[in-house]
Amino acid sequence: MTLHSPLSGPVNSGFGGGKKYKSKIVFGVAVMGFVPFLFSTFAASVTVGNGALEFGQGSQQAIACDQKIYIAMGEEWHPAPVENDPSAGYFRVRAVTVSNLDLANCAGKKLRVRLINGASQEIMIGSIPEAKVLQVSLPAMAPVSNISDSTALLLTYLTGTGAPISGTLLASAAVSVSGTSIYDGSVLSATNADVTFYIDPARTAVNIDGQSVFRTTVETIDNPAALIAQATQPAPSASPTASPTQ
Repeated sequence: MTLHSPLSGPVNSGFGGGKKYKSKIVFGVAVMGFVPFLFSTFAASVTVGNGALEFGQGSQQAIACDQKIYIAMGEEWHPAPVENDPSAGYFRVRAVTVSNLDLANCAGKKLRVRLINGASQEIMIGSIPEAKVLQVSLPAMAPVSNISDSTALLLTYLTGTGAPISGTLLASAAVSVSGTSIYDGSVLSATNADVTFYIDPARTAVNIDGQSVFRTTVETIDNPAALIAQATQPAPSASPTASPTQ
């Protein structure tokens, strides 16, 4: 089935006006299919900014650390049998990947994602209703290998206004700089990285129907603590140490 959508190519102008601003929002409708797992990809030229952001048409321009990223939403079948239909169910949102991210320009920043439904409301992505945002802290220096440790990435839930939420973390996260991109199969690197947020991999509490997701928002926030940590690290040696003769 062919999906005819204005999101099939980059969007280079802002929404709701003639000024050529980059939009901070990736719009999309979840794709359904007859496979147990699939990715719904939303292509657009978006702004990943720092500081407070406003979402919606006519949003203010933000300072971008990367002016072109892509979103891939991974889905998998979630059975929900009913009395008259034991095969009933839906495709749940398994993961959200921010792709083509430049980790050199975005080093040390906090990366956040939100899911928005058709009523312009943030979708709960944690074990409590207040959990509306997933956030990681990007490495202060561009990594040379993949990172799959959610603790090292300081993964956490936030409220819609950005307040941290303590409690059981059902999600996980990963940063990939080697291998191939989830979005388009391109070769990954520190300047073309995938950052993936996995929403309740065990499917114990958070099972979001992919059809309910109408927008995915992405933002970055300055992270002074990461910059301080980077500044206190010892400077690399001016000349490499010679390897001992074998």
